[in-house]
Amino acid sequence: MYRKLAIVGTLGLSFFAMPAWAESYPNRTITIITPFPPGSTSDVIPRLLTPLLSKSLGANVIVENRPGANGSLGAAKVASAPADGYTLLMATTGVLAINPWVYAKLPYSPARDFAPIINAASTPNLIVAHPDVPASDLPSLVVQAKKQPGKLTFASAGNGSTSHLCGESLKASAGLDLVHVPYQGPAPAMQDVLSGRVALMCDNLSNVIQHVRAGRLKAIALTSKVRTPQAPDIPTSVDVGYPDVQAGNWYSFVAPAGTPSPIVERLNAEFAQALKDPTVSTRLESMGLTIIADTPEEFRAFIAQESAHWQKVVKAANASIE
Repeated sequence: MYRKLAIVGTLGLSFFAMPAWAESYPNRTITIITPFPPGSTSDVIPRLLTPLLSKSLGANVIVENRPGANGSLGAAKVASAPADGYTLLMATTGVLAINPWVYAKLPYSPARDFAPIINAASTPNLIVAHPDVPASDLPSLVVQAKKQPGKLTFASAGNGSTSHLCGESLKASAGLDLVHVPYQGPAPAMQDVLSGRVALMCDNLSNVIQHVRAGRLKAIALTSKVRTPQAPDIPTSVDVGYPDVQAGNWYSFVAPAGTPSPIVERLNAEFAQALKDPTVSTRLESMGLTIIADTPEEFRAFIAQESAHWQKVVKAANASIE
């Protein structure tokens, strides 16, 4: 109740004070909360952007990692922060479109608690296997898994993550008995796949493509409808007859609900400019990411669309968490 009154009060005052917001913002450090551990794409993207943002905004912009519960802990912190543009969230597909359907009690509401700023970039997922796995593509992996039901394991960044739901979609689509091994984030999960402790993972292309290029992992299939320019030789799940196996991730930035529109628009413009900087765009594209840089209104509509899609996937996978 107190937060609602505070927001109403802020909005009422903004009629007279809006120019001051626009002219004085920012005048102190802006913190971007990344709700995942260091080392993943969700950590790399804001750290690439912060030097450019600090320069263009004229204020220090820093990144703070607050991992836990598939991004829910960091998201909840930003949801309860003052709506003044100084605390932002690096939000993924899981945070804004999956968690509401996975967790019975979520400490935030994507629709109610956040003001969309920009959808920065996206990447499809890629099913990868340790070199010891005797399969080189999705059809041969399905054959291998059916020969040894309950033997092949797949790692994920945690229950309800896109890597988890991708594996569940593969199990359902191909009728497989695979063992799910959840981790606290994509980085530790990938380490165990690289070491051979776990056989498979369906992680973001941006997280795994370097390991495929180095020969440390085998590319099995992209979980998307079309091939990606960053890896045109890798077939999609549609190409090999499993069109229902679809998963990917997008990386975005949001502010607490009630953040004044001039601040949201200013941040949208600054993020878009930084994303299109050649040093940033070249690095992100080399990682397998496609830059989006949309408007706040376009992003809001996209979140609603994605939320409806993932609600169906979570229900089909029975992936809810009490």
